[in-house]
Amino acid sequence: MVFNTGAALLDAIVLAVVSKEPEGTYGYKITQEVRQVIELSESTLYPVLRRLQKDECLEVYDMECAGRNRRYYKVTSRGWAQLQLYESEWRRYADKITGLFEGRV
Repeated sequence: MVFNTGAALLDAIVLAVVSKEPEGTYGYKITQEVRQVIELSESTLYPVLRRLQKDECLEVYDMECAGRNRRYYKVTSRGWAQLQLYESEWRRYADKITGLFEGRV
């Protein structure tokens, strides 16, 4: 993608991906789903996850999987509220840009 992806957009994308799994999901799976939309390395993802956890948008828990602990991330009530705000703002922003491209603005 030729457009820069800022921190707020990364936060929104990660929250949207994690929100699809009611019981939470783990880092590798998050990376794979985000990569369907934008290019993202794991070294970029984990600071985003830590920031969202620090901001109380995600909670973290460990669960055993094949004899190893796997860290899961789950959206909190604060995260749901933030995701709704991001969705609302994105729709307004995308509509304005689309309008500009289509000559409506």
